[in-house]
Amino acid sequence: MVKKYLVVITVIFFSALSCSNAQKADDRGYIVKVGDMAPDFMIKEAGGKSYKLSDLRGKVVMLQFTASWCGVCRTEMPFIEKEIWLPNKDKDLAVIGIDRDEPLETVLKFKKNIGVTYPLALDPGADIFGLFALKEAGVTRNVIIDRKGKIVFLTRLYDREEFDQMKKAISETIGAN
Repeated sequence: MVKKYLVVITVIFFSALSCSNAQKADDRGYIVKVGDMAPDFMIKEAGGKSYKLSDLRGKVVMLQFTASWCGVCRTEMPFIEKEIWLPNKDKDLAVIGIDRDEPLETVLKFKKNIGVTYPLALDPGADIFGLFALKEAGVTRNVIIDRKGKIVFLTRLYDREEFDQMKKAISETIGAN
């Protein structure tokens, strides 16, 4: 009799566990992977326009997940501006900073203080972030999406070697028509 109860409890436990882990994350907290189609969502630029990610098909897209309180983001953003955005903005590249769960005023001040010219978008409740990674995972990450909407590169934190690999992937993706 005890074995029956133990089996039932074990089945219930693992069923509940599998439901709660429906979005299995990799070791960096991503729930998407290279080769997946990027989830579609509405982008609302801070102080600007709204559009869907899918509206950018035909362009290479870099989603840069960020927040004003994130020191690593603040370190990485000037490099994104100088080494990725400015040299490629006229080459069918869209760079969009997705600011995690901060009000418009904070995001606009953050953008001005950091000095980036690429758009920052609002992400109330970190719902956009949650389409790509576990919400409890750290914010600093980049997602590179090809012209057809497929994820081609993922980064976590700011590592110069990985950043250079990402730049190469962007360049190759822009060059591939």
